[in-house]
Amino acid sequence: MIMSSAKTLLAIIEIGGYPDFSALYQQAGYQVLKTNTMRKALSILNKNHPTVIVAEFIFGPTHSFVVSNIDSLLAMLASKHPETKLILFVDKTEVHHLEKLHQRYADMVKVDWLFYPIESEALFKCLIS
Repeated sequence: MIMSSAKTLLAIIEIGGYPDFSALYQQAGYQVLKTNTMRKALSILNKNHPTVIVAEFIFGPTHSFVVSNIDSLLAMLASKHPETKLILFVDKTEVHHLEKLHQRYADMVKVDWLFYPIESEALFKCLIS
């Protein structure tokens, strides 16, 4: 378990296909935790309180009652970790799905999103803001 006073970042890499930004996260002053499934990420959040979470927005629900892979994550952040910032990597063609979901949580979770291809400079600005 990471001490809550540490500046931590949880990277949820479900699909990938972009550079490993671990060095950039560390350059921004974060201790990095990584996982490759949302289920594992939610488990990590039960024990840790990251400062920032970086995840991919993936539209394509497996159940009809969810919009994407981040529905459960947003709900958990809103209820248990409202101080945690969420940075999402988004395909431009899926932004309208994200906007619908974001409307539900806009007042409860701070969310920034970046479009593919992810630019290191833009990501760094999100990390330090």
